[in-house]
Amino acid sequence: ISSAIAGLNSDDIESFQILKDGSATSIYGARAMAGVIVVTTKKGKAGQTRINYTGEFTMRLKPSYSTFNIMNSQDQMAVYQELENNGLISFGRTYRAASSGVYGKMYHLMNTYDPTTGKYALENTQAAKYAYLQAAEMRNTDWFDELFSNAIQHNHSISMSTGNEKAQYYTSFSFMDDPGWTEQSKVQRYTANINANFNLSKKVSLNMIGNASYRKQRAPGTTSQSTNVVTGETSRDFDINPYSYALNTSRTLDPNEYYVRNYAAFNIHNELANNYMDLDVVDMKFQAELKYKPVRQVELSALAAYKYSTTTQANQIRENSNQAMSFRAMDDATMRDANPWLYTDPDDANSLPISVLPTGGFYRENRYKMNGWDFRATAQYNDAFLDNTHIVNVFGGMEINNVDRSRSRWDGVAMQYDMGYLPNYDYRYFKQASEENSMYYGLTNGYSREVSFFGTATYSYKGRYTVNGTVRYEGSNRLGKATSARWLPTWNVSGAWNAHEEPWFQNTFKKTLTHATLKASYSLTGDKPAVTNAQVIIQSTNPYRPFTVDKESGLEITNLANPDLTYEKKHEFNLGLDLGFLNNRINVQFDWYTRRNYDLIGQRTTNGTKGTLREYANVASMRSHGEELGISTKNIIAKDFSWSTDFIFSHVKTKVTKLETPSIRIIDMVSGTGFTMEGYAYRSLFSMDFQGLNEKGLPTFINESGELTTSDINFQSNVVDYLIYEGPTDPTVTGSLGNTFKYKGFTLNIFATYSFGNVVRLDPAFRASYSDLNAMPKEFKNRWTVPGDEAYTNIPAIADLRIIQDDSHISYAYNAYNKSTARVAKGDFIRMKEISLGYEFPKAWVTPLGLNNLSLKLQATNLFLIYSDKKLNGQDPEFYNTGGVAVPMPKQFTMTLKVGL
Repeated sequence: ISSAIAGLNSDDIESFQILKDGSATSIYGARAMAGVIVVTTKKGKAGQTRINYTGEFTMRLKPSYSTFNIMNSQDQMAVYQELENNGLISFGRTYRAASSGVYGKMYHLMNTYDPTTGKYALENTQAAKYAYLQAAEMRNTDWFDELFSNAIQHNHSISMSTGNEKAQYYTSFSFMDDPGWTEQSKVQRYTANINANFNLSKKVSLNMIGNASYRKQRAPGTTSQSTNVVTGETSRDFDINPYSYALNTSRTLDPNEYYVRNYAAFNIHNELANNYMDLDVVDMKFQAELKYKPVRQVELSALAAYKYSTTTQANQIRENSNQAMSFRAMDDATMRDANPWLYTDPDDANSLPISVLPTGGFYRENRYKMNGWDFRATAQYNDAFLDNTHIVNVFGGMEINNVDRSRSRWDGVAMQYDMGYLPNYDYRYFKQASEENSMYYGLTNGYSREVSFFGTATYSYKGRYTVNGTVRYEGSNRLGKATSARWLPTWNVSGAWNAHEEPWFQNTFKKTLTHATLKASYSLTGDKPAVTNAQVIIQSTNPYRPFTVDKESGLEITNLANPDLTYEKKHEFNLGLDLGFLNNRINVQFDWYTRRNYDLIGQRTTNGTKGTLREYANVASMRSHGEELGISTKNIIAKDFSWSTDFIFSHVKTKVTKLETPSIRIIDMVSGTGFTMEGYAYRSLFSMDFQGLNEKGLPTFINESGELTTSDINFQSNVVDYLIYEGPTDPTVTGSLGNTFKYKGFTLNIFATYSFGNVVRLDPAFRASYSDLNAMPKEFKNRWTVPGDEAYTNIPAIADLRIIQDDSHISYAYNAYNKSTARVAKGDFIRMKEISLGYEFPKAWVTPLGLNNLSLKLQATNLFLIYSDKKLNGQDPEFYNTGGVAVPMPKQFTMTLKVGL
């Protein structure tokens, strides 16, 4: 739905529908083969002029450590002292470590000499060190308070509608300013819309719509997330997401001090000020629709639309950012030899690592552009015969969609921001990039061409029996030239019986049962694939060469022709029942459906004779069924007071019945987003088989060979049958409960949502080694500390120096623990989603002020979880934390003012 109304202000939307009959009557083009989203925008009305203003003011609450199980600084320092006692924190290991916090800062101060005073920044005495560490112990930095804001987000919109019998106009303008919930995160958006309708004659009308929007946004800088398929660790380099930082950074740190990350000085406020993304997004659409009614029963329509959008994403990594300074961090030989961001010239024998970024930072820009046009021609026939005994509707037409997309990428190096954006690059940066076969710029183009023909016919007899049939024939350039591949016919047959229109109904049920409708439908729908290798795909490439003098370009077959690749398809059968009781004081809707998806697309392993080991093909089938129940009641209806309730329940169950896959790896199966195997839910969570702690406090597992082990784990193994199935990652039961109370002009709405039946992976909190930067969950208080604790706790020990030195694969054990049965919780929750109180001022009050209407609403959203699994310990069951720019749903309060003239 959001893609259908992109660029529109919410106040401009009259209504929207989701049609499943396959007809193409979309206004704003968010059309899919399985259905159509029809957006109806507001229009002006003849004979009146209206001006309306809407203002929304939203405040978001900062997250609180009280809802998470993160250690405070006192508990955290106790863990650091244990690390120091075990030799994991020491001057030798920490002073030049890649990352260090309180202890690292202490060692640097002890080694910083001031020649003017003849003293060190911190005396190397026990008393001085204790005083320094005690200050850190009592610090309890609130990173949420440091990095989040209660600033007010405001949204203003003004609309005007006017017109006469010949022409009607509706225009609107809106401005939204969001100062940002987190530091270095803000948005401004401007939108403008116009909708003009001209009655050229009694038979001809012209509707013209134009809308444009501009969004300027800033977000923290981010890099891509990666998973080490060997060790099983998921990480993101230079992650400065404020939410992730607050959860994972020790509260012993001083927010105004600089510590060490990636061998360079780091302060989160400085980094957010010097490493950020600017996004500029422009969306425009212009549409004209001409309607002609030669006779009363027939309407002909032609619609043409042009759309354009461009997005520019510019990542500024300034010279004073940690990310830029990491590329030149080489204070001594120890740091120089360990820093992975330095460059060793392979053409210079026995050369030492050097920096290819001696000055400046990076400027990385991605630009996305889309140009498209749509054309649709339709004809509609509506008529009724014999006093509405027979009602006939026939609708048909064709539609053409044309979209061109392009993406350009450019990585600027050694940009000197403080020198007026002057580049000063080192040629060896490009030499290194050439040797790594990486490109610092690129251009990608793509285009989509789609044509469809559609028709639908509806017949109704006396309002009692209705039969509908829909057919659609669609083609796309994503598939091969063969008719069987490129074109797909879809259809839908449905019917309804309105029993309450039968003569005997009222006499039989009187007022107990007000209305009753039985519905049924059966359909075949399809989805276009996201891959396009029905024909051979040949791409240009630069083969890897270790030396730049051997550089060359060539062509490679990335995907061989797959003429059998066709649409993903779905058969669906629906039964529905609508009932109304007691003059429709109680309304019940129940739907049951079963679906069979087949020809689903994925990768499969070939025998290699085609020249490739994997190819995209129609490899899977899936069955699903579910029920949906809606109950609406009008509990009290009085002169000045009413109370109504709406309850929604939805249940779905999926099962993959066929799956030809490439060799699935363990690391794929245990990821938190979910994977699948034949016989399981569409997205399922599997876990390593945790078998408790051993006598050293290390986690043990059953590995792919069926052996009990700590670190002898092959995450790339294709033996996955031994993994433990936890459950689906998508909820099987969802719904809501809302109550609305009205008293005179007041409206109180209390709305809760619920979700059950899925599982979630807990955030990865355990690792083989820790630094004095890390924040740890409170579970560490119950960790293994002495032999015998394995009988009472499942929280692993902090590996000491001897264990780390004896087992080079010990990190495998802790990464497996993060992805084991010990780190899974239920995703069930009940959330108080919204409480709102609105007031519509009486006409007698607003008319003397020259107003047509005046209303005020106060709304609280995402207030609290009424119920969730205790194992979550503050982790939001609806939010999967991937770092980057991701943040959870905030608790927020909104005031909305509407004024009409």
